[in-house]
Amino acid sequence: MDLSRDVQQFLTGMRARLTPEEAGVTVFGGERRVPGLRREEVAQLAGVSTAYYTRMERGNLRGVSESVLGSLARTLHMDDAETQHLFDLARVASEGARTTQRAKSRQRLPRRAAQLIDSMPDVPTVALGRLGDVVGANALGRALFPHLFSENGRPLNHTRYLFLDDRAREFYVDWERDARHVVSALRLIAGRDPSAPDLMALVGELATHSPEFRTWWAGHTVTVHAAGTKAIRHPIVGELTVAFETLTLGSAPEVQIVTYLADPGTPSADALDLLRSWVATTHTSIDDEHSPSTPARRQAGPRATPNP
Repeated sequence: MDLSRDVQQFLTGMRARLTPEEAGVTVFGGERRVPGLRREEVAQLAGVSTAYYTRMERGNLRGVSESVLGSLARTLHMDDAETQHLFDLARVASEGARTTQRAKSRQRLPRRAAQLIDSMPDVPTVALGRLGDVVGANALGRALFPHLFSENGRPLNHTRYLFLDDRAREFYVDWERDARHVVSALRLIAGRDPSAPDLMALVGELATHSPEFRTWWAGHTVTVHAAGTKAIRHPIVGELTVAFETLTLGSAPEVQIVTYLADPGTPSADALDLLRSWVATTHTSIDDEHSPSTPARRQAGPRATPNP
């Protein structure tokens, strides 16, 4: 990835979205030829020279102090995620991007964490690596997201599924919103580690095959979505809305555990209860088929997850 271009496009976008009125700049007549703030206005508000800010916006953040970065973030009304992204870009510019592949062990679900997930059978839970690799799930989590889990193969990467699998557009009621969230999360990762080979490969693949991803990636939007809601069209229990919470593991910071619940007393809660019953029935069927008393059914081979 081109760090200088990423910095340029990020700062230009931040400057363009902020009106003079929002920034507290007095405008004296005449039409403005640029959207948002001018470079000299940003420089004045941030307490640096126009030449120095122009250098930054052209992609050179090398050696920029934390105080200047903080002042720039405040001037451009950046939120926490955007501010962190700016600092990450500056750090990479000053220290150089890491080019070594991340250890695969970081993407594995620790044994104790897997036990924790299985100990919550009534809460749909899925564990994801930083780029959307599914590294663990309990039975209810697999049932809630059936397309990600084939019967005999490895789980799908959720990011690839979202953009390259047509089923995702039907499964997620507001597909565009959920897909944009994933793009913004990847942008944050790119700010921290832009030369990671696995990230570069994924972004290249998605940009090649998905015009939506290509467009949104160029927008340089960065946000954190550690909690919220998702509306889905489930192939077994129908449409429901679930609230999600993201938990980070101290023993494996690259892995996030995501739990899903529905508000009590709602149709979505009823649908989730129905899915729990379906999972319990399915597991009971599996146990029966593995019983010595039912050899004929054991040979038939049950389905452990719903058919995508």
